[in-house]
Amino acid sequence: MDLAHVHLLLNHFPVIGSLIAFGLLLLGMVGASDDLKRAGLAVFLGISLLTIAAYVSGNGAQETICKAASAEDPCPERDVSKALIQAHESMALVGFAFMELTGALAWLGLWQFRRVRSIPGWNLTAVALLSLTTLLLMARASSAGGEIRHPEIRSAPETATASLETASEVPFARRVGSFVMKHTWIWPTCETLHFIGLSLLFGITAIVDFRVLGMMKGASFAALHRLLPWGVLGFGINLVTGMLFFVADPGQYTHNVPFQWKIVLMLLAALNLLYFTVFDTPWLLESGEDAPVVAKLVAASALFLVVGVMFCGRMLPFLGDSF
Repeated sequence: MDLAHVHLLLNHFPVIGSLIAFGLLLLGMVGASDDLKRAGLAVFLGISLLTIAAYVSGNGAQETICKAASAEDPCPERDVSKALIQAHESMALVGFAFMELTGALAWLGLWQFRRVRSIPGWNLTAVALLSLTTLLLMARASSAGGEIRHPEIRSAPETATASLETASEVPFARRVGSFVMKHTWIWPTCETLHFIGLSLLFGITAIVDFRVLGMMKGASFAALHRLLPWGVLGFGINLVTGMLFFVADPGQYTHNVPFQWKIVLMLLAALNLLYFTVFDTPWLLESGEDAPVVAKLVAASALFLVVGVMFCGRMLPFLGDSF
């Protein structure tokens, strides 16, 4: 299985998953059911994480389906236009940004419910409105992706390729990448922010996980739970800066094995964060109490995964021939 298979496997989740999550959230709001609201928010969070893998695997799919060097020339062996692929990439990047913002607000709602036993109305409204916008953007990107290999679904098959090729010399995603590469101050600034975000993420993860593993028993988990937004902020900083790196030069990441492992470990670590946000087991851990075995296993795995993400990121130039 290569990245093209991974992309085909994941690219339907943002649209279908958003529909399911929005339906659960709407039912929860109409029926005043906190369980359905939380289920909808949890699905939004999960879909936002899968969207990361769906987006970064798209460049691998592009290399597989078309090896043409220019946006003007069709791929002779596939009879598809690289302009269509780049248009799909640009639409997907915008949808990706809205999806991640929706996921961040969904997690915030789950965190607030854990603390005050209710989800603020403004949070539900913001997630609902953002999810509708995200759904439309993702559906548009999905339709554009289908047009790459299916000319029969284009509104005007004979002119679709030509209009895309002449509409803009450089699609939006490529303009973002060029902006990062052309301004020498952006890359080191993002590197600095990436390190700060990583420090926040690892620091908060270590504090919470060490408490669950039996250290700092004088503190209750509820007290440490207040720190989780700082860890999520660190993850968000790393996601934004990391995507700027990727969009600027996807070629040095697409077939980089440590980068692929970094994405997998990062998504698994995010699931651990969901465990500590939603489940009751760690939340009931009071001062002086020892955590159950399951919670300790989750905490130990979280530390392992975060260290794995750091290791894979550091090994990009050495094991993956990047930079």
